[in-house]
Amino acid sequence: MSVRRVALLTAGGLAPCLSSAVGGLIERYTEIAPEVELIGYRSGYAGLLAGDYLQVTPEIRQNAHRLHQFGGSPIGNSRVKLTNVADCVRRGLVQEGQDPLKVAAEQLTKDGVDVLHTIGGDDTNTTAADLAAYLHGNGYELTVVGLPKTIDNDVVPIRQSLGAYTAAEQGAIYARNIVAEHSSNLRMLIVHEVMGRNCGWLTAATAAKYREWVTQQQYAGFGNDIRSWDVHAVFVPELDIDLDAEATRLRKQMDEVGAVNIFLSEGAGVDSIVAELIAKGEEPDRDAFGHVKLDTINPGQWFAKQFAEKVGAEKVLVQKSGYFSRSAAANAQDLHLIKGCVDLAVQSALEGVSGVIGHDEEQGDKLRAIEFPRIRGGKPFDTAQPWFDELLGAIGQEKGKPVSTSH
Repeated sequence: MSVRRVALLTAGGLAPCLSSAVGGLIERYTEIAPEVELIGYRSGYAGLLAGDYLQVTPEIRQNAHRLHQFGGSPIGNSRVKLTNVADCVRRGLVQEGQDPLKVAAEQLTKDGVDVLHTIGGDDTNTTAADLAAYLHGNGYELTVVGLPKTIDNDVVPIRQSLGAYTAAEQGAIYARNIVAEHSSNLRMLIVHEVMGRNCGWLTAATAAKYREWVTQQQYAGFGNDIRSWDVHAVFVPELDIDLDAEATRLRKQMDEVGAVNIFLSEGAGVDSIVAELIAKGEEPDRDAFGHVKLDTINPGQWFAKQFAEKVGAEKVLVQKSGYFSRSAAANAQDLHLIKGCVDLAVQSALEGVSGVIGHDEEQGDKLRAIEFPRIRGGKPFDTAQPWFDELLGAIGQEKGKPVSTSH
């Protein structure tokens, strides 16, 4: 197919890949198809609906490599679901009676876009799937190629989403200073709340990365002891938590060392928290996609409350690493993954092949353009992985049973 104009769009929450993916796409098109015009819609689907975009000038092409040094997104994000008409109308993105999908399709046609690259998580790419289906069903000729961004690493059937490696590394760096707070009180309970609504991969990977640092240090004694710096519990949504049994185990740790450090996935125990709120007659706030806004229910505070008395904590500290981790620039491991995905994304776009680029777990981990209807969120963390078993074994935590229902 003949490609004359390509649009880029980043959406959803931030991840340590957006800036680099945008820069990488600009670099790759400039390298193999410099005649293709490039634009970037500002603030995700909100910018698309408004026809608000930035032009990629020759100067921007020349400087695109600099984007690899930054976190965030140069063209901005938003959370917009094109099939949630009421939300789009309420936010003034479309007028009453308008179909956001039609508005988006007509805007793409008006802007002369042949290819749309969406860079986002499962919500962004399922919205892209809705848009691609609408375009196909209504005679619009457009190729939509997505890149999978989510620090949760929870997109089906993609083996590794962009930005997750970096987020785990950054969460571990954040933890070094937070865990140092154990020395600020006699009996200190520290809860490190890590992002991950349905998937515990990031929490587990962050804890493992942090513990790797802990075990590599040399300790002086005189109160400087690995036992107080270590990870003492890792709670993820995929495994049931026996609060009483864990409290007994952690109480012993507190009595012996005076410090308990918990790494908690923000999605762990959410069902219990929401049920508790509803029983009180309170309905939790939800976003445009129907997800409970986790920052409004504070899972870390809830867990801290459950454990504080049971472990005999004199002081409790709850800290969240999510915004610190997700806004970082991509590390070397992610840059390598981004490069491979970006190259195939451009190739797929030029060949007119729509889909989300990733290593397809259901087709032998082959890097390919995965069909949009197969993309969905909520992929659980595989708690049977040996490295996770080793982590729990090293800290003396019982694994627990898999949750009986999906989140």
